[in-house]
Amino acid sequence: MDITAELRKIVGGRLSVSPSELYCYSSDASQVKGMPDYVVRPKSTDEVSRIVRLAYENEIPVTARGAGTGLAGGAVPVSGGIVLDMSGMNRILEIDIDNIQVVVEPGIIQDALNEALKQYGFFFPPNPGSSAMCTIGGMIAYNASGMRCVKYGTTRNYVRDLEVVLADGTVIHTGSKMLKSAAGYDLTQLIIGSEGTLGIVTKASLKIAPLPKTRKLVIASFRSAEVAGQAVVKTFSNGVIPSACEILDRVSLQVLKRYDPKLVLPSEGDVILFEVDGTENSAHEAAEQIIEVCSPLALSIKLAESEKEMADIWAARKLVGAAVSRLDPTKTRIYVGEDVGVPIKKIPELLRKAQEISEKFNLPAMKYGHIGDGNLHLALFIDVLNNDEWDRLNRAADLVHRTAIELGGTVSSEHGVGAARAEYMQAQWGPALEVMRAIKKALDPKGILNPGKLGL
Repeated sequence: MDITAELRKIVGGRLSVSPSELYCYSSDASQVKGMPDYVVRPKSTDEVSRIVRLAYENEIPVTARGAGTGLAGGAVPVSGGIVLDMSGMNRILEIDIDNIQVVVEPGIIQDALNEALKQYGFFFPPNPGSSAMCTIGGMIAYNASGMRCVKYGTTRNYVRDLEVVLADGTVIHTGSKMLKSAAGYDLTQLIIGSEGTLGIVTKASLKIAPLPKTRKLVIASFRSAEVAGQAVVKTFSNGVIPSACEILDRVSLQVLKRYDPKLVLPSEGDVILFEVDGTENSAHEAAEQIIEVCSPLALSIKLAESEKEMADIWAARKLVGAAVSRLDPTKTRIYVGEDVGVPIKKIPELLRKAQEISEKFNLPAMKYGHIGDGNLHLALFIDVLNNDEWDRLNRAADLVHRTAIELGGTVSSEHGVGAARAEYMQAQWGPALEVMRAIKKALDPKGILNPGKLGL
């Protein structure tokens, strides 16, 4: 069978087979590489169904892709085959304020969705650093989150129903618009975080939340990242739940000050950014409580003085990972060992061990991330032309992953497993991985959907 001709019958000119175009789909933001044989840009569920059915009948791998912002190789076609570029399916199909939800196609960018919701006084809360680029479909595939999941939760807390194309081309719905249901298995939650290994999402019904009336930002510095972690644990144990709780170690602060010298940030120590939101009174009360709880541990602590100051700090925080080159232009940030998570009470220990690993392998590193939910991003950067540094980097990343597991945590809190962290799934899950493999085999018996991912 001429697969190229059959795909062209389905999508016409929205098919790429030239090497130069295929190369553009051979990687994401990770170090994982894989060249597709075909790239197809569907515009409807029917087209996706027909493409997947053709692939199933001919046992051709299919890898769905959104914006390619992933950091674990999840959208990289490591076994070749078809890449489904879902970015063209990017419509908002319904904004249903009465039922507090929206219905969207998977290719819509998160910031674009929130811009459309703003006029109604609502938003879609999960807030990854790539919100200006990442697609809702990708967020669902990885159960993405970000800075405000401490209060608002992750993507899986906001998905009510998914339209999904299964491995043989069958189209199903996994839920409904109901607020709750006790009928059968929760297939919606099964698909979320499955990284396209069980089905291709073509439509999503999402719960939305009202925009808070106000936000306030407490900026606190501490003599070490470990003490900063202790302050976070103390804050939570005193009953204060911020909307966001971020750590920026002293290396991160150097990077941000070089990126924008006008930023109002402490000149010493490791910093925690505590954001609270709600009404004017409730947000002010929570901010004052954080200041009271953390002051005995802090080198300095203050309340941001204006909305502009807050906005500038958060904008800079989103760019800290990419801005690391400002610290040393000869080195490059490599996304390995960078998304681990542990239980909140283990945060101080994780921060201490991360610093020890950085020193053990003599690698400069930034420690930043969503410390309020135990998620640490350890940014290791090296001279990519130095083989010895590559070797030390990989050994350091391996130790970071295994340390997180030993502390009762996870090798990925929000960026996904993909191919980059697949080798750790057995260590993290043990016999439960066989259950995942059984589910995979039941829904995708020929193994065509995103093969080589999740350690399956």
